[in-house]
Amino acid sequence: MRIFGSYIFAILGALAFLVGRVNADLKGVFAHYMVGSMGSQSQAVKDVQDAKQMGLDAFALNVQQPSADWALNAISWLFAAANDNDFKLFFSFDMASIDQPSTFLPLFRQYQNNGAYYLHNSRPFVSTFDGGQKSFGSSSPNAGWQSQFKDVLASSGINPFFVPDFDDYGGAAYDANFFGNYPVVDGVMGWESAWPQVSEGITNVSSSKDSTALSAARAAGKVYMMPLSSLQFKHIDGGQNWYRRGELNLPLRIQQVLALQPDFVEIITWNDAGESHYIGNNWPEAIASVPAIQAYSNGYDHTSWQDVLAPFISAYKRGATTISAVTSFGDFAGAFWYRPLLKDGGCSDGLGKPSGWQNAEDLFNIAVLLPANTNGITMRVISGGSTIATLATKAGLNYASVGIRTGAQRVELVNSGGQIIGAGSSTMDVVSSTGGICNFNYQVVHIA
Repeated sequence: MRIFGSYIFAILGALAFLVGRVNADLKGVFAHYMVGSMGSQSQAVKDVQDAKQMGLDAFALNVQQPSADWALNAISWLFAAANDNDFKLFFSFDMASIDQPSTFLPLFRQYQNNGAYYLHNSRPFVSTFDGGQKSFGSSSPNAGWQSQFKDVLASSGINPFFVPDFDDYGGAAYDANFFGNYPVVDGVMGWESAWPQVSEGITNVSSSKDSTALSAARAAGKVYMMPLSSLQFKHIDGGQNWYRRGELNLPLRIQQVLALQPDFVEIITWNDAGESHYIGNNWPEAIASVPAIQAYSNGYDHTSWQDVLAPFISAYKRGATTISAVTSFGDFAGAFWYRPLLKDGGCSDGLGKPSGWQNAEDLFNIAVLLPANTNGITMRVISGGSTIATLATKAGLNYASVGIRTGAQRVELVNSGGQIIGAGSSTMDVVSSTGGICNFNYQVVHIA
């Protein structure tokens, strides 16, 4: 993983983190973290330190197997690293894999009073992935979660702050009816609204479901945690082979979060290599048993997206509502991203192209952040050896996309005097066909 580009960036980033920590109870920013096998505690330390440096408040630990030795080992290392680095963690129990709360309650009881456990209003924060249709033998999902989760913990004097992802509950959105039927929740997290659906075709992500959820949550005295993500690409087998648009999804969602001002934000994800929306480290032990995931994620580093997200986190915590306020910590920050295989290009791996491949666009995508006193800087986009665009900039977050060409890719930041003050170059060419896998993952390039 790359190191943030300058001493100034590191110092100002740390200051922004400290400001954010004061308000973390009101506007926490988290990253969904898939608990997987780890090779050593140093991996947990690296993840925690990287997350803290970019301003995150906590990892939402997605737990699929609460009693597995490899999971317990990783969780132990993560909590030790969090305690040593003044970072927080909370559980997001994966109810697509877990049958009932009694399966995860021992783990939650063990860690809920740990010094590194994230609290909201002095209550341990708990989330889920799915679970909105599970009743656990009760008359309704709400009754099941109340009796099997909240009531069981209440008998021990534990009062969790429960903000699940119940996107699977069966409704079109989190509306007033949802909150009327699920009083057990203290709030909800969106998941599916982070990207356009495959069925929507070539379209940008919408925040309409988030707006509905936020309004309904506040009317009910609850909170809303809004998802923020880059793309979703999965290419494992015949039942797990899809692409949900990336392109400019990340900066578009940043803009939507700032406009809506949700109570919490969860970045999807820190390390889910299987769905390609990772922004952090992908440790080899976690994907060692799935060669298909290795094939489309190895060599596809996404950590440069952290340079875009760190100033956003600081701006969100300050109450900024527009991207002009998402200013760089130093002279500039940014990244560009692209798919090395053109959408119509030939490929051969037995699975074929993912569903939704027609919704992809062959684009050079760029996001650059500049300070408030910016003047006269342009972004020069070079694709396939030719300059294909020269784009004006202004203070804050600048994002754009340009049709890409085969070959090498490069961007240059040029000041008013014609000097190149920053640049980034690809290490993987764009091709029109390959004898390899149908890979719709992104190369993400740091601009330094």
